[in-house]
Amino acid sequence: MATIYDVARHAEVSPATVSRVVNGHANVDPVLAARVRDAMRELDYRPNAVARNLRRSRTSLWAVVISDIGNPFFTSLVRGVEDVAQRAGYSVVLCNSDEDAAKEGQYVSAALSEQMAGVIISPSGRATHVNRLADARVPVVVIDRQVRGAAVDTVLVDNEHGAELATAHLIDSGFCRIACITGPRRISTAMQRLRGYQRALKRAGLPADETLVRFADFRSDGGYHAMASLLELSPRPDAVFGANNLMTVGLLERLVDERVDVPVQMGVVGFDDVPWANLVRPSLSTVAQPTYELGRTAAELLVERITAPARRPSTVTLHTKLHVRESSGRRTG
Repeated sequence: MATIYDVARHAEVSPATVSRVVNGHANVDPVLAARVRDAMRELDYRPNAVARNLRRSRTSLWAVVISDIGNPFFTSLVRGVEDVAQRAGYSVVLCNSDEDAAKEGQYVSAALSEQMAGVIISPSGRATHVNRLADARVPVVVIDRQVRGAAVDTVLVDNEHGAELATAHLIDSGFCRIACITGPRRISTAMQRLRGYQRALKRAGLPADETLVRFADFRSDGGYHAMASLLELSPRPDAVFGANNLMTVGLLERLVDERVDVPVQMGVVGFDDVPWANLVRPSLSTVAQPTYELGRTAAELLVERITAPARRPSTVTLHTKLHVRESSGRRTG
């Protein structure tokens, strides 16, 4: 079994340099660090995690707590986190809170008891568990959702602007009775996307009819039942903005069940791009989020926080982009 001294000889560096790379220190020349990592791979070197953790008082693990492991939005996001973590010498433990504050609290307790090096979290609502981490001086970055009352690094997207783009596009396409299916009131992204929808209506001089708004659960079943409720209205909406990918799947399923023609009878735009958006017919118009960049940026902020724990918290907001496809345009003939 290779030792730290074998790696040092193979990489032509000192054992101290190997130790700094293994322990994730930032003050190592990038060229030397790359040589050390190459040597570790070639020699199949495995650090003694127990001894290293005793020295460091924390593990080399990050917890990534996401709100719904079944949502493909998080797949690319977690990949962005993992790529940065691996380069910095950390491994990632994925935790699914399932939008459950109690379950989220259990994972936070585990991160604290296991002395994890850092946590990236998409919180289920309030700041309680985020502040538990911050109070324990565990480096933490909030991702995807804004939390009031927590002074921590945060990575977001411009949810209001993205929702406004989607709604304005439906208006420009000739739809005038536009519904919105958004998420729970306690979640910042749901309310931000609702505000963007409302702002687009206001700018176009259209009424913000509260009967056209449904609050669901960010799941496909929630979108399905919300769309069923909207179809019971008289008059029906002529378009709908789905405020996340899974609810958009659900609302589309209901439209299929009711034989509602998209986009002739109902225009549709969803929030979050999906791999199959170009494959369905009609193809689905979406607001795309830079999911990989969200994860990568959060991980880079976490590395900075670990290196400089006294640094003032920062918030990074990334841009969304509207992809116009067939589901949001009126068909002719």
